[in-house]
Amino acid sequence: MSKKRRNHSNTFKAKVALAAIREDKTIAEISSQYGVHASQVNAWKK
Repeated sequence: MSKKRRNHSNTFKAKVALAAIREDKTIAEISSQYGVHASQVNAWKK
């Protein structure tokens, strides 16, 4: 049985993207903090 894909709200995506843009933490730290993959953080940042 496969896992259901997670749907993230626009506000969550914006919060993660702003954290990535600020560059206070590394992408790896942000991805582990919010529980999303690093490539997903980079995609939302763009």
